[in-house]
Amino acid sequence: MSFTFRCVDAVADAPLIHSWVTRPYASFWGMLSATLEDVVEEYSKVQSSGHHHALLGIDDGVPAFLMEEYLPESSPLSAVYAVQPGDIGMHLLVAPPQGTPRPGFTAGVMESVLDRLFQKPGVERVVVEPDARNTKIHVLNTRLGFEPAGEVTLPDKQALLSFCTRESFHSARTARSSTPNNQGASL
Repeated sequence: MSFTFRCVDAVADAPLIHSWVTRPYASFWGMLSATLEDVVEEYSKVQSSGHHHALLGIDDGVPAFLMEEYLPESSPLSAVYAVQPGDIGMHLLVAPPQGTPRPGFTAGVMESVLDRLFQKPGVERVVVEPDARNTKIHVLNTRLGFEPAGEVTLPDKQALLSFCTRESFHSARTARSSTPNNQGASL
């Protein structure tokens, strides 16, 4: 799978993002009851923050996922773990499938996002803090090289803090690509 990335335009992309974040599958994104104006406001703040940035992942010309990258030292995470040089935070929301779901699509998206992040100069470790109850993402994170560091309390959730080093990502990628047709990779 090959994806391209483009910056989110908080106003122009708000209807699309709103249609994703207000669906039940996106409950852990925390915006189920958001209005269109709430989405514009949130992504305007993200894009102007200087330390948090949102991108749309494009699959064959169609927006397929939303990713956010951020500096952990400028986030609530700085209060719950010792941020290291080379750390970058990441959030990911895959769009609802159009038509028949493609096996392994979400894992391919995550692999592409991690590849992009590790290509950034100075990035040595990706940090994620999904809701502790979001077991589906924990399985995917582990499959792609994340190692859980334990639960932490953040202002908006109880989260499972996990880290993925460049080395663990490359090892996971190698293992994933050596699996015939990625059998069993439903995410």
